[in-house]
Amino acid sequence: MDKSQPTHDQVAAETARTAATMRLQAVPVNVYETAAALVIVAPLPAVTVDDVTVVLRPGKLHFQAALRSAGPRTYLLHEWEYGGYEREVELPDGFGSSVEASLANGQLVVRVLRGVFTESNTIHPTAL
Repeated sequence: MDKSQPTHDQVAAETARTAATMRLQAVPVNVYETAAALVIVAPLPAVTVDDVTVVLRPGKLHFQAALRSAGPRTYLLHEWEYGGYEREVELPDGFGSSVEASLANGQLVVRVLRGVFTESNTIHPTAL
């Protein structure tokens, strides 16, 4: 094995260490209305659908993506992590009957359907 490449155990240990100490990264969003839903779009690079959790609560939508990987590296410039994302969005009245989400090409798209909120719901996005 090439000694310059970290082992799986080294990457796993560094990922756990980083996840335990990092501050979750705030995610910018674009939000717009359609006839059927409030649509929230957010960039989530370097994560998969299994890393992302979307939670619908009364008046709020929360999403989070777990830290994917943090291999041992000496960065010259280090501005973001491979995951560890989080955002909460206030929902206007009239939205919250259900929630749908998809993840493709590093972009999360969440649809909060029009209608009366009935219950909290936690989902993972589908892959497109």
